Amino acid sequence: MSDTSETSVAVGPSADGALRGQLKRLRQGDKGLLPILLGLIVLVIYFQIRNSVFLSSGNLTNLFVQATIFILLAMAEIWLLLLGEIDLSVGFVSALGATTAVILLDNQFHWPWFAALPLAILVTTTIGTLQGFIIIKLRLPSFIVTLAGLLGWEGVLIFFVDRQGTGGTIPVQEKVLYDLVNANLSPLWTWIFVLACLAVLIYLIVRRDQSRRTSGLDSVPHFVTIAKAVSLIVAGLVLVMIFNRNRGTFIVLEGMPYAIPVDIAMLAAGSFILTRTRVGRYIYAIGGNSEAARRAGVNVNRYRLLAFVFTGFTAGVAGLIYASRLGGISDNVDPNLVLLAVASAVIGGTSLFGGRGKMIHAVIGGLVIATIYNGMALISMSAATQYIATALVLLVAVAMDAVARRGSSPSR
Repeated sequence: MSDTSETSVAVGPSADGALRGQLKRLRQGDKGLLPILLGLIVLVIYFQIRNSVFLSSGNLTNLFVQATIFILLAMAEIWLLLLGEIDLSVGFVSALGATTAVILLDNQFHWPWFAALPLAILVTTTIGTLQGFIIIKLRLPSFIVTLAGLLGWEGVLIFFVDRQGTGGTIPVQEKVLYDLVNANLSPLWTWIFVLACLAVLIYLIVRRDQSRRTSGLDSVPHFVTIAKAVSLIVAGLVLVMIFNRNRGTFIVLEGMPYAIPVDIAMLAAGSFILTRTRVGRYIYAIGGNSEAARRAGVNVNRYRLLAFVFTGFTAGVAGLIYASRLGGISDNVDPNLVLLAVASAVIGGTSLFGGRGKMIHAVIGGLVIATIYNGMALISMSAATQYIATALVLLVAVAMDAVARRGSSPSR
């Protein structure tokens, strides 16, 4: 009788055991996504109370599109933040990729989109690789090298844009690039896409939790797995209702913007690399303790360079979304893009000190930044107030990260 009881506890942990495990993780500094999700909910409630337009389908869709550039640039930064590195040039590198695409697609050159867009991403990937090579081979701080990159690539961007003789702004002339943000999936394809994503996510969650139970590792009770699946289904249905509602005034405008699947594809690819491949495991190991990783036989510099390559590639995708949203590119790119990218990653839960972070953190943090800017614009707050509010949220996130590091450090 007692053997049966012990077996059931090992395979299916109780709610009390799951709660104790969660409290233990919190004491050790593993706060998870809960605090930032609660903060996001508070922001949504506040802005909805102040302006009932906030939760309208039109504004929420616009908010998701606003968030895409923050999310993608934050994903670009996460590759390096996991190593304890940073790239201050990523905003202008992404804009330079966008400039490459817009110029090649212009009437002067008439490149096909299937050649111009990959080349733009190749340009940013090459820049990321070059900066990583300089940092690693010359043993220079990534902060200084990418700060120089920020200034240098901004100059290159201005040179190429002004050289076109269009007054400092080059409009998007090609439909595919323009449609990345400004066109939508049909309502039917929105349903198909969301349901397919839900099916994959639920399968992965159930498989992971079941695998941990079977292996006798720390796991969650069955009801927690069910609760996760139900929460995902509810969230997916809400998103479909938001995107498929007509938000046009004079024309029918419905369906999910193409930029959202681009974000999800980058999230899936990045998460797969970090959690399912040797590259991801080594990046975490190097960020946690590079000397220990080196002693274990890991070629540290190879994987550091690979992280810079991934950063450049992700910045290229972000640049295409940026150009599509603006309808072109100019020589006056927002210099705060990189700061908001780092802020999005850290607010979402990625550590500035390396070794801890996930691609989903970029999504959560990007949504928080977009919510702040979108909501404050709706209630007519000044730009100064928006910057101050973002700074306070970032300060709280960094403070939580510092507390988490102290909590996870072994006591002496």
